[in-house]
Amino acid sequence: EISRIWSSTTKYIRRQLLQKRAVEIGIGTFAVVPAHATVGEGKVLPVERPVFKVCRMLRTFYKLKCQKTKIPGETVSFPLDFESIAADIHFRPKIVEQCIHETLLFFAGVLHDNKEVEFTFK
Repeated sequence: EISRIWSSTTKYIRRQLLQKRAVEIGIGTFAVVPAHATVGEGKVLPVERPVFKVCRMLRTFYKLKCQKTKIPGETVSFPLDFESIAADIHFRPKIVEQCIHETLLFFAGVLHDNKEVEFTFK
């Protein structure tokens, strides 16, 4: 069930990013930022790349050193829509919300214990 919830959550985040909307998940924000790719001799192609910006409280509390990521100021950030995520997998929204919060708490605990963790998003 946890895997199904996170799979639906990652699909939701991906759909939001494709619409150029940032998504705040409690421990940070997913967004799409403008970037440039070198495609040949002196040729630069404007692209967009997905980024994750860890929230300040988490960085400060766990003394994390993160790559500086700037999300453009005009980018509006939205919280997760638990009802939309739940509808995708036919779960109750409250179950989805609790699962996501518990998973993020577990993630924070792993950080606190200074262990490596892989947090996979499709």
